[in-house]
Amino acid sequence: MRRAAGLLLQKAATAARECATGRAGAADGLAVQQRHASAAAGGARKGGGPVRRPTEQMHRGRGGAAFEAAPIVLTAEELAARERTNYLLGAGLIVMSAYGYYIVSRPRGGDGVPTPSPEHLVNWSGTHECQVQRFYQPETLEQLEATVKQAHTTGRKLRCVGSGLSPNGLAFSEDGMVSLGLMDKVLDIDTASGQVRVQAGARVQAVADELRGHGLTLQNYASIREQTVGGFIQVSAHGTGAAIPPVDEQVVALKLVTPALGTLELSKDQDPELFQLAKVGLGCLGVVAEVTLQCVPAHRLLERTTVNTAREVRKAHAQRLRDNKHLRYMWIPSTDAVVVVTCNEVAEGQEPAVPASKYSEEQQLAPLRTLLRSRLSAEQAAEVNGLSATQCRDRLLALGPLDAAWVKRVNQAEAEHWRRCEGTRVGWSDELLGFDCGGQQWVLETAFPAGTIEAPDGRDLAYMDELLRLVASHNVPAPAPIEQRWTAGSSASMSPAAGAPGSLHSWVGVIMYLAELEPEQRQAVTKSFQQYAELVERQLMPKYGAVAHWAKIEVPSDPAQLAAMQQRLASRYPVAAFNAARRRLDPHNILGSPMMDALLPHTAAPAEAVAA
Repeated sequence: MRRAAGLLLQKAATAARECATGRAGAADGLAVQQRHASAAAGGARKGGGPVRRPTEQMHRGRGGAAFEAAPIVLTAEELAARERTNYLLGAGLIVMSAYGYYIVSRPRGGDGVPTPSPEHLVNWSGTHECQVQRFYQPETLEQLEATVKQAHTTGRKLRCVGSGLSPNGLAFSEDGMVSLGLMDKVLDIDTASGQVRVQAGARVQAVADELRGHGLTLQNYASIREQTVGGFIQVSAHGTGAAIPPVDEQVVALKLVTPALGTLELSKDQDPELFQLAKVGLGCLGVVAEVTLQCVPAHRLLERTTVNTAREVRKAHAQRLRDNKHLRYMWIPSTDAVVVVTCNEVAEGQEPAVPASKYSEEQQLAPLRTLLRSRLSAEQAAEVNGLSATQCRDRLLALGPLDAAWVKRVNQAEAEHWRRCEGTRVGWSDELLGFDCGGQQWVLETAFPAGTIEAPDGRDLAYMDELLRLVASHNVPAPAPIEQRWTAGSSASMSPAAGAPGSLHSWVGVIMYLAELEPEQRQAVTKSFQQYAELVERQLMPKYGAVAHWAKIEVPSDPAQLAAMQQRLASRYPVAAFNAARRRLDPHNILGSPMMDALLPHTAAPAEAVAA
């Protein structure tokens, strides 16, 4: 069921953002908006990540998208009878079932606390799930304030969740959760200042679409753009660009709903110290209700993709960091191939030449498709023609995900695929800066200082050399790519890239895929990935002063490893100041969770104080 639901999510789930939410007619009913998407839904991303929201033009036919909506009402018993998995994506709760997917809206009263419901939630990667007892979906600031106040008064947990995209299930809490998926409006666009104010539940791509019409865009984008803006900043999401900081640096002001002090307005002029903590507050200091972001003029980029050897990368690396606005390396283990992707701004009025590729799309995909056909029956091989590169990789890896020799062959085919994809393209920044991350996956991404953009210290490439040697010496079945990106420093105290404006930080992500795997295979791959991640955590992270991306950190089960992780975090971040702010804003720790309390141990108010 999970695989089928995931496939449906790939093709259609973001159409949910377009749904009008219905209302139940009966006290025991659930108002449900059902949507069916055509198999050829336009804008679907290859390989299994969330897809871009269809625009109004797409509804009129652009890109082949065709969506039809018809409100229906199901009783709670009828809905419960359908086998289902719940995904969080953008506009409230998506209930996946064999019958389609539904946006569920339950009766709520005025500006009071929305009626909660128990839900079974699964994150996008399929790596974490949660049976939450109380799931709230406020539609207004007043409802959100009432929900947080009630939780504070009763001492009941309440974690805020965005799109559920964090691979580690950072926002999950079995006791209680609140989603801002229905608080997703773009509130104001000020073209004079170049700033946009949005509700925290607005999706990044929806904001980008609105900004385009005003000649603006965000300074940078992460690999995918289905995050809510609140989640986007709270975990210090980042794109790539040696002179561009993580997205939290774009934050000009915050509206934070706190348990103890109510709603606070924060900026560099209003409680600046708390503002710098709250920008990457991990959902622990309050629920971010509104965000004001500094934008930049909308612009197009020229993207260039080449495949280099490791030696060629080392030779040109320092110059590449300085010369390119955006730079990404994709190292392919067990090969001497590094995919180098650069993006640079196209001046207004210019139309750069974009030579046609030497290879057709079919020829580009041939290395992967040919290898896959060699392992399939004639009947199964006929289905390969419609698969993208990442879909081919998922299916290839499923044939032997822990067979290091087989994974090496898959990587070699992928390297050849990228050689045939060398070339250039031009597009808007929000279109080109995304990256096809593939299907469900385990991932560990680390960040560490690497000098300055003018004087990189070489630790970024030294880290990669050691990582690739570890993969080879331990015979790790490491699939491609190992992605490496860079950012400038962030002023947010809890950002993994916290540092001076001119500082340089490298981000490196290792991965293992779960798509197309049977349950037994998923368990085996999970165990193997834990061993892979442990190699990185023990042999690389301490040496390079690296910390994990907040959305990709996992709590170790071994007490000694957990203690080492806590020490590493405490040496990198102002944990004492952060926890002091938690005690002031959330004295009963209702916004905490087992994960956050394990990573950043926090003493809440005594139980008797909560009861009082």
